[in-house]
Amino acid sequence: MAILDKCKSALQIADDTSAYDDEVKDLIAAARLDLSIAGVVDPVSHTTGSEDENPLIERAIITYCRFSFGSPADYDKLKSAYDEQKAQMKSATGYTDWGTTE
Repeated sequence: MAILDKCKSALQIADDTSAYDDEVKDLIAAARLDLSIAGVVDPVSHTTGSEDENPLIERAIITYCRFSFGSPADYDKLKSAYDEQKAQMKSATGYTDWGTTE
C-alpha cells in the first residue's frame, strides 16, 4: 500500500475520495522535508536507492499528517508523538548521515 493510501486511511478518508489527495500529498512532502531538515534519512532508500518505505519513517509521516490535517481534537498528543518519533530517529544509528562524506 502506498504512503498516500496509508495516510488517507489514517485520516479516515475513503479510498475512492480524491478531493483531499493534493493536500495529503503536500503534507507527506512536508513531513519528509521536516525529517530531512532534522537530519533523519531512510537507511534503506538512502543506501540502496529503494523506493520501499522504512516502517519508522512511514509511521512518522502518518503521524505528521494526522496532526496537520484539519483541526484534530488530539493535536497536542499527535504533535508530541511525532516529535518523539523524530527525536528517536535523530539519535538512532543508521537514521542520520551526520559526519559521513561521500
